[in-house]
Amino acid sequence: MLKEIAVHVGRNGETATLYEQGKIVIYQRKQGSWNVHREKDYSFKREQGLPGMRKQMGEVVDFIGGCKIFVAGAISGIPYYELEKAGCSIWEFSGEPDDLLEYVWEKEEQAALEKAVRLVAVPGPVDMGNGCYSISIKEIQEAGTGITTKQVLLPFLRQGDFYRLEVLCNHIPPWLKMEIMGSGLTCEVEKVATGEVRLVIGKKVCSA
Repeated sequence: MLKEIAVHVGRNGETATLYEQGKIVIYQRKQGSWNVHREKDYSFKREQGLPGMRKQMGEVVDFIGGCKIFVAGAISGIPYYELEKAGCSIWEFSGEPDDLLEYVWEKEEQAALEKAVRLVAVPGPVDMGNGCYSISIKEIQEAGTGITTKQVLLPFLRQGDFYRLEVLCNHIPPWLKMEIMGSGLTCEVEKVATGEVRLVIGKKVCSA
């Protein structure tokens, strides 16, 4: 993600609506601090009509370039539509840029991470045949990808369409212990190696 945020700044040095006279300032983040990278005087002229307003916003989009985060005091109408069409994330804030840049950046990074996690396919147990399944959750426990062991295993356990499930892990998730106890499943635990445990989860068989 390009470490830049575009802000429409009014004459008083604070964020302003795009219908106020001011300038568009591109702030760039380097070594943890924000500095002015480039700026352009800006005055949106509504009297130019729809074609004129779109042309003006086209110039704004060209100026901000690869920067896809735009902050102003308020954004609506044609400016909002054109920025959204250009793929910009739009924020409305009142105040000085220095007070909001880091907050906006952190929220954007968090949103990007959550989106990336959603795009990652959640793995599922492998069918070994005859109602037996196997899965390793070691990588999930160690990698910190945002996918949880609960997301991977709970739907499968609740569905109940299995006879035996073998789970390789580096520790038994606390939620899994509670799920096994509460659902009437059996669980055999085997320590395979240092930091490696094999669970064999099955269904209780009623004796005649």
